[in-house]
Amino acid sequence: MQIQTSPLILSFGAADPAGATGVHADLAVFSALACTGLATTTALLIGDSARIEDVQEVDPDWVSDQARVLLEDLTVAAFKVGALTSVEQVAAIAEILSDYPDAPLIVDPFSSRLPALGDDEAEELMIAVRQLLVPQATLLMLSQVELGRLAETWREGAEDSIESDVEHLLALGCEFVLVTGTNVSPAQGENSAPNTLANTLFGADGMISHDAWQHMPGPFIGAGGTLSAAIAAFMARGASAVDAVASAQEYTVGALAHAQRYGMGKLVPNRFFHLQQNLPT
Repeated sequence: MQIQTSPLILSFGAADPAGATGVHADLAVFSALACTGLATTTALLIGDSARIEDVQEVDPDWVSDQARVLLEDLTVAAFKVGALTSVEQVAAIAEILSDYPDAPLIVDPFSSRLPALGDDEAEELMIAVRQLLVPQATLLMLSQVELGRLAETWREGAEDSIESDVEHLLALGCEFVLVTGTNVSPAQGENSAPNTLANTLFGADGMISHDAWQHMPGPFIGAGGTLSAAIAAFMARGASAVDAVASAQEYTVGALAHAQRYGMGKLVPNRFFHLQQNLPT
């Protein structure tokens, strides 16, 4: 009998039948990066690689029980929180995570794969994420657009800068914030190809890295989730947050470069591209 040696990662998220996003995609990333994935399902989706037709929210008590039973048996090296569907789910997960403060927590809670909530519901969910999950997060990942929407839940005046919005989140207790889809810096812009965007990592001392990437035409589904899952995997293996972000970005670029179209929908990142390159044809 072999004792478990690869790091265990528990992912909270939706069950996507196409495996393009959510916990199924996370498990693939974890496996590709020499980790073992565990899943707590927050929603059941009906859809394919093109669109989601319906979603069934999982009762918060079921979400809690799924995780508690696993955690009573297994030692987890890292957590990832993906798409959530209700304030009650956020509260249940936050309570569980508070018992494991030493394990890295990657929070990537905003998914375009889920049907849009009403304005009031969306604001309540974002406030709950900000108040209950962000203070516990090792790293919060969100796009520049998502950061702006989240910041609307505390801003009282005119729109602030990315830096000031990030400072607010860091002041809540989050250790790092990774903002995706930012503009390249002026110095990089001189040497950057068209359609170049950047991912910007912030910490307590301000901006840590600003990595420009050539925007691929796509359209892709699951690119962001691939990046956040890879960050969780590298941190579960002992990498610092800064090194994990750098390695995860390289991995995600490769997964997108080798993306596959399953059917008539969008391109799905190939999470196993680096393992398949040496397979016989």
